[in-house]
Amino acid sequence: MKHRLFWLLASIIISYQSYSQEGIPVYFDYLSDNYYLVYPSMAGISEGGKIRATARMQWFSVEDAPNLQTLNANFRLGEGNSGVGAIFFNDANGYHAQTGLKLTYAHHLKLGGDARYLNQLSFGLSPTYLQSSLDESEFQSVLPDDAITGSRLSESYFNVDLGVSYSIMEFYAHFAINNLLSSQRNLYRYGKANDNVPVIDNLRRYLVSAGYIFGKQEWQFEPSVLFQMTDFTEEKTIDLNAKVYKDVDFGRIWGGLSYRRSMDGTPFATSDGFGEQRLQLFTPIVGANIKNFMVSYNYSYQSGDIRFDSGGFHQITLGYDFGQSERKYDCYCPAAQ
Repeated sequence: MKHRLFWLLASIIISYQSYSQEGIPVYFDYLSDNYYLVYPSMAGISEGGKIRATARMQWFSVEDAPNLQTLNANFRLGEGNSGVGAIFFNDANGYHAQTGLKLTYAHHLKLGGDARYLNQLSFGLSPTYLQSSLDESEFQSVLPDDAITGSRLSESYFNVDLGVSYSIMEFYAHFAINNLLSSQRNLYRYGKANDNVPVIDNLRRYLVSAGYIFGKQEWQFEPSVLFQMTDFTEEKTIDLNAKVYKDVDFGRIWGGLSYRRSMDGTPFATSDGFGEQRLQLFTPIVGANIKNFMVSYNYSYQSGDIRFDSGGFHQITLGYDFGQSERKYDCYCPAAQ
């Protein structure tokens, strides 16, 4: 009984990390100059283009642990104000998996000032195609169970992400609504007693973030914050981030720390009563820009009394920037350069 209780509680805690969502989970790769992965309005934000590839793995010692791979590219169309992008992703978590493609169009409006002054409002839209699957072929039940089909289920979904960004010199702010449209998750109703399985058609998620970069010489400091909320489950988390940059001969090196905390606690039983635990993740991140190339690594450690595994979450990002050989604006604004 104790073992069953542990795994039940662990699964509840883990659910805070997945946010009951479809689409790309929001981890910490956006801190690797990869805001386009989160906000459609960042497609083509710079005068050139950017390519980013990420790989994330949780709990190396756990079989079928959550893992995520993404590949995205975005660039501005010529000398105009439009940007385009595409994101391919594969996300697996035990018996669940999803593969998807996002295509993005963004428009950037310069709001005044001379050519060297960054003051820009951006809008982006990302139609999304998603293939989601649930493998029940290994599920077993002594008695017939309407909740188990005993086969591999697959379903396709279509949705849209919407984003808005504003940049004025070293300050930036972003807002996005992911899964804007209603889309029933029929995958979890096939072959089951549908009256007992709730219809979930609201997977909407809201994200808002802001930051500022201090310093224009060799050293720069960037504090930022990101808040996200899932509509259906009302889960809310906040990221508090701090990064430091240093310009060097071959480009730039940087590092930072992110702290994520959920605003909702998960109750659990103790020997003398009940407790409550909130998701807490500590994520150091390091990286370097070497000419047009970028590489970064982050490691997330989950604190708390109840954890699925003693290991953490590893993620690596590789990137390449093209089409802009020199700084366009008189500001230290990495996302727009």
